[in-house]
Amino acid sequence: MTSFLTPPLQPLRIVFDSIGESVEPAGPVLTRRMSSLEGLFAAEELRLAAVEAGDPVVYTVASSPVPELPRELPQSITTIQPGDLDGELYMTKGHQHPDPQGEIYLCLRGEGGLLTFDGTTTSWIELTPGAIGYMPPGWAHRSVNTGSEPYQFLAVYPGSAGHDYGWVIENGMGERIFRSPTGVVRRPFGITGGLR
Repeated sequence: MTSFLTPPLQPLRIVFDSIGESVEPAGPVLTRRMSSLEGLFAAEELRLAAVEAGDPVVYTVASSPVPELPRELPQSITTIQPGDLDGELYMTKGHQHPDPQGEIYLCLRGEGGLLTFDGTTTSWIELTPGAIGYMPPGWAHRSVNTGSEPYQFLAVYPGSAGHDYGWVIENGMGERIFRSPTGVVRRPFGITGGLR
């Protein structure tokens, strides 16, 4: 006897098209434009100017049809475009799992990393093609494109984990990731959301 709300899936083959940024068979596709990233960048005035100037796509998430249900393992491909606002690199909104469970990210192309935060400690995991980032249960995480090309990764996570984006808005991520003449720089996240 099963506790699923929908009939169980049959075994299936899933093909990820890294260049086309798609999944077959296709599941939901989420597009995050600059207008949907309110409160995340330190330079809010520049974010608003970018929205007015055309509202660029910052990242997309193409999911497989595997549902976010208990005992399932959904997968998705996230592609973050290169760019920055006043040096702060393009990133995902970041989230924490309300049902604390682990998650893995496998870098497919580009350069980037994972900013992780447990409410006290912040860590940075650099990712290049073939590297896997692991987030233990209880750690909020955000992906950042540190290169000049699209950064793309495969995420696999428990279907019952959920996604709490509000936690990151409320608590921040401990640090921000900036581009500098010498490379990528981590800077403290201020109490009010800006830089100290």
